[in-house]
Amino acid sequence: MAVSGGADSVALLRLLLDLKGSLGIVLAVVHFNHLLRREESDGDERFVADLARECELVFFCDRGDVAACSKNEHLSLETAARTLRYEYFFRLLREGRLTRIATAHTIDDQAETVLLRLLRGAGTRGLAGIYPLRAVAGSQLPGKAARSKDAAIIRPLLGVRRPELETHLNSIHQDWREDSSNRDLRHARNRIRHGILPRLERSLNPSVRETLAETAEIARDEEAYWSRQIAEILPRVWKQDCLRISELSLLPLALQRRMIRAAAESLHLNLEFKHVEEIIAISAGDAQAAALPKGWRASREAGSICLIPPGLVKIDADFDYILPVPGRVEVPEAAACFEASLVPRDSEGYNPNDLFGEKYAAAQLCVRNWRAGDRFWPAHARSPKKVKELLQERHITGTERKLWPVVASGDELLWLRGFSARRPDHRHDQNLNGSRALLIREIPLQTGK
Repeated sequence: MAVSGGADSVALLRLLLDLKGSLGIVLAVVHFNHLLRREESDGDERFVADLARECELVFFCDRGDVAACSKNEHLSLETAARTLRYEYFFRLLREGRLTRIATAHTIDDQAETVLLRLLRGAGTRGLAGIYPLRAVAGSQLPGKAARSKDAAIIRPLLGVRRPELETHLNSIHQDWREDSSNRDLRHARNRIRHGILPRLERSLNPSVRETLAETAEIARDEEAYWSRQIAEILPRVWKQDCLRISELSLLPLALQRRMIRAAAESLHLNLEFKHVEEIIAISAGDAQAAALPKGWRASREAGSICLIPPGLVKIDADFDYILPVPGRVEVPEAAACFEASLVPRDSEGYNPNDLFGEKYAAAQLCVRNWRAGDRFWPAHARSPKKVKELLQERHITGTERKLWPVVASGDELLWLRGFSARRPDHRHDQNLNGSRALLIREIPLQTGK
């Protein structure tokens, strides 16, 4: 089992030692040194090693530079620590040195996790929190342990409160280590643990931790049900890396969202809520394409929505991306990122021709390639002109011309690459009466990522 040296894991070790005969298990101790607290971390390692020796148990130990991982991978310290720690756990399982690893997560950990995910934004999958058992799939762990149906991470204390474990340790005169970083309020989980949850207990619900844990249990059962349903329906909707719009649109919205997530996950791509909604907008005909994480794209093609990997651009297909205000969107077809922001009207350093009325902040903006019949009103021109003619005057031809980007609000073109719009004191003066203006910027995408 995993032992950090804290009260929870030491208590679980002592409980399993008492029960190992009746459970028919062989125990070993696993420790991972995160190297975050220097001498204190090394002291934790020595404490756990001594405890394993005292209990006559095999001791497995490894170290990882969590701070470096956090910096290099742009992760929080907590996420980086968990990533390296579980990589070590999986390695032990892969090598067949252990078949199960128990961790000492409690009701308190479950409540903190559920509340933290809720505040950051989560559906029922996120609210499911920490699972009592996390099976180790063979695809993750090819090797001896992968052939065992028992290979898993288990959490046997999810129904127990942390104070109960501390009381038990005191009753048997077993000491433990206190992690000073657990009091550091720079970490979100610690603010939840020491500030928000205690206030909720005092002011709203004395059993809030148990309530949040029950919510997680309900959510897990919901996810188990939907997983079975999705497995049956997905082959009908998802074929050859494309979602069939005719099948997808027949489903209730909640099921559409799950289908889209499941399809992306089959490609090892995790989508946020906003990405799912953008794909739904494509299905409804409100957009042609959407930028997804890791350079992937979703594009409408012949009655389907195809998920396209990074670097693959089809030059014969139109594109159409929603541009949030404020916000930005990557457009691989144009090799650029487009950004819409609201700035004070009297800000210095902006070309007035690049500013548009604040009314467009509430409009639906999109970045797309120009289409036949599009008209744009350039600066210093007396009337709008066909985009086709403007590109001809600049001798823009071939693929470059086909993919030439515009920013549109409905049928109105606000922005055209390489051209300044009609000056606001002529066309947009009636829209610039507010204190802010809309600024549209194009930023070249970096290559070689």
